[in-house]
Amino acid sequence: MLDATDPGRYQAGQRVTLVSVVWNLILTTVQVAVGLIGNSQALVADGVHTLSDLVTDFMVLYALKHGKKAADEEHPYGHARIETAVTLILGIVLFGVGAGIAVSAGMRLVAATAFVIPAAMTLWIAIVTLAVKEGLYHYTLRTAKRYNSNMLRANAWHHRSDALSSLIVAAGIGGSLVGFAYLDSIAAVIVALMVAKVGAQLSWQALNELIDTGLAAEDLTAIRAVILAVNGVRALHLLRTRRVGGRALVDVHIIVDPSISVSEGHQISEQVRRTLIAARDEVADVLVHIDIEDDVRGASTELLPLRDVLTARLNGYFKDLPEARAIERIALHYLDGRVRVELRMPLAGLATARQAAALTDRYRAAVRHDPQISGLDVVFH
Repeated sequence: MLDATDPGRYQAGQRVTLVSVVWNLILTTVQVAVGLIGNSQALVADGVHTLSDLVTDFMVLYALKHGKKAADEEHPYGHARIETAVTLILGIVLFGVGAGIAVSAGMRLVAATAFVIPAAMTLWIAIVTLAVKEGLYHYTLRTAKRYNSNMLRANAWHHRSDALSSLIVAAGIGGSLVGFAYLDSIAAVIVALMVAKVGAQLSWQALNELIDTGLAAEDLTAIRAVILAVNGVRALHLLRTRRVGGRALVDVHIIVDPSISVSEGHQISEQVRRTLIAARDEVADVLVHIDIEDDVRGASTELLPLRDVLTARLNGYFKDLPEARAIERIALHYLDGRVRVELRMPLAGLATARQAAALTDRYRAAVRHDPQISGLDVVFH
């Protein structure tokens, strides 16, 4: 699957839509002209319906042009949701078309209105229109599946609704020619309800994307398995997903060994990001947060002070220890709701291991009364 900014995706969508524009222009002209000449009001109405498709085609072209833009300051996540918004509109249009056909056909059935007998050539035009629309449906749907574009998928179903509309017209003209004019109204109601259902489903899918509905449970299970397989990841939590223009964004907290360096933790997070994007086609980007413990169910460290406050406090605790001047580095480990302190200092000046142990005990005694400090270690080198 390709990103919304991929030029191949844009060019393919543009090509499909331009083909649709050309055919809709040809069909509209032929349907209206032959309908008027051949005395077929149904064919003229279908021509007007085809003309309305040009509006949606231009909407699709607009969305393709602007949806492919890269992220900017005002749209840091890109412009892919333009495609989602247009999918919602197309779904609503599709629902409206289906509902309109159903109401119109139902009224004809209730009123038992007879069709004016049209010329035979109008039937051939209706059949040709049906074939072209069905061809456009399959052509557009193949591209939609290839690039996982809900907008193109919606437009493909719009072509299918047009094909079904042309089928209704053909049935109506054929029925009029053989004496069964009511058959097109019955078919119209059935097909229109199917079209309205598809429109409702597409609109609902787009609406769910706009309100950041997450991926399905089976997708989350697969994503979780990929992340846990990365070397260095002990566990994960707060896995969240949302769709943007047919792709998915993933946020996750991973738990790593608390003793590793910040740079190693960052490297693990980057490996998680790369692996997940490569393994799951629907994933466009991953935001990885590094944790050293489960900060959801475990004790919170969010109210603990940062380095500047703690080092000032430690300097006060160690003021009576002359050896403290030799401390080279202080490492702070925020674990289980408290801070564990690690001091790094040279072994020079300490004659025996017993002296080193005694000095460690003095450091520990100095911080023992602090409720926010869980313990202290000294690393001599």
